[in-house]
Amino acid sequence: MPAREELPSTLRRSSAKAQKTWIKAHDSAVETYGEGQRAHRTAFAALKHSFEKVGDHWEPKSGKGPSDAQAARSTPKAGKTAEGVDANASKQHLYDVARRLGVEGRSTMTKDQLVEAIMKANRRATGRKTPSKDAGSKGTGRKAAASSR
Repeated sequence: MPAREELPSTLRRSSAKAQKTWIKAHDSAVETYGEGQRAHRTAFAALKHSFEKVGDHWEPKSGKGPSDAQAARSTPKAGKTAEGVDANASKQHLYDVARRLGVEGRSTMTKDQLVEAIMKANRRATGRKTPSKDAGSKGTGRKAAASSR
């Protein structure tokens, strides 16, 4: 199935460039690995190099690079991610994102706590009640993976 037809809802609310990045990476991964979780994980890892999840959509990062250790892998495996939060960003940047999302208590939080609080706020903004480990860990099909983002 073409990536455009299975574009996750958070990407539908994002810029055309974010959509193009995910679609191109997904289509390439499907050619290499076939349809499924691995293609979705690869597409999200590519997206996280240039974009970060803020609330219910993806925004460009100030600098390119992996957003967390999972996105830094050349072939991402199922595992814990920062769910699109740029965990490698400065504490000030994370504080600013937390402020935009209305995270309470942010001024006393550590960097790791800010990442967790932003993840929680992002899940709330997208209507997700429980965290998933990564783009492909929820269910076994690509629709389950796509709906988790």
